[in-house]
Amino acid sequence: RNRVLMFTTAMKRTTAMSSRAYHASTRYAARTPAAMRRGRGRGGVVDVRAKKKGFAEFLNVSIDRERARASWYNDREPLKPGVVSPMRAVPAGILRPPYADSGHLPEYDDRKVQVQTTAEDIEGMRAAGALAARVLDMAEQMCAPGVSTEDIDKAVHEMTVEAGAYPSPLNYGGFPKSVCTSLNECICHGIPTVETVLQEGDIINVDVTVYLNGYHGDTSRTIMIGTVTDEVRHLVETTEKALQAAIDVCKPGTAVRKIGATIHGIADAANLGVVDKFVGHGVGKEFHSGPTVRHHRNNDPGTLRVGQTFTIEPMLTIGTTRDKMWKDGWTSCTADGKWTAQCEHTLLITEDGVDILTASPYRASLSANN
Repeated sequence: RNRVLMFTTAMKRTTAMSSRAYHASTRYAARTPAAMRRGRGRGGVVDVRAKKKGFAEFLNVSIDRERARASWYNDREPLKPGVVSPMRAVPAGILRPPYADSGHLPEYDDRKVQVQTTAEDIEGMRAAGALAARVLDMAEQMCAPGVSTEDIDKAVHEMTVEAGAYPSPLNYGGFPKSVCTSLNECICHGIPTVETVLQEGDIINVDVTVYLNGYHGDTSRTIMIGTVTDEVRHLVETTEKALQAAIDVCKPGTAVRKIGATIHGIADAANLGVVDKFVGHGVGKEFHSGPTVRHHRNNDPGTLRVGQTFTIEPMLTIGTTRDKMWKDGWTSCTADGKWTAQCEHTLLITEDGVDILTASPYRASLSANN
């Protein structure tokens, strides 16, 4: 009897130890990568925990996405860099600006203003401005949902070189494309890519400059894609209004700073911001020169004179005027992701006022029909 009792006690101890060892071994096995992949064995408890963890992570990612989406302006995903395709070729017979082959960024001299003193110079500027306007009109008419900014670049490049001109942005300081396309929150200098595709309700600034027979013509406008919100329409229309009001004050003897004061006053009344980082500039045989034309209130010296050619190109914002510069060194976007609009003309000061050298035939026809 004693032997039976001792045997029974030993069996209970052995069974208890085996059970503990078994569960310990299965817990360990379940934590091994192989067991986790197989999903087998008594480690199912641990597998369930892993599944719960995976679901929780999925849930957290979904919540994070929703929170991120809540910060999107107009429910539009913020812009992302795309893949930049190679520079397009320019036929050998076309006159090129000095930087075209080297990619050199010419020095900007604020003291140097460009004044057209001969009939030949004035006619050269008029021709360059007229071509830039026609190219921009073409680009505006192709802007629609599903069109990529790469498509716009291709069309602008082809129309420019077919007219015997060089697309001024191409290789200017290494800029890789023939036009700047700045979508939604992009303030300026957006680089066209296949991945950047227009959607209903977007806005895009297309900035065209052509170099024709030794003269640059520079113009841009913000184009509304389909139906936009009232707030976005207000932004675009106010920017156009500010540009026109600034042009209207231009004549011989006008202080350059009056341009910025005029624009800023209109922006303030419309509760919009004025970007002060980017400016208008002299234009002619050189792409950029003095005077620096600020679009905000300032105390800069200088007055306009007969024969002077320059741009005004205000950039207004719905939110902050601060920007974030992308790593490409060109693309500037609003720091808060809210949208921005820009428009630009090349101007010539005449004896009795100012001529818009990049006036749009397409926009004029729309106004006439209305």
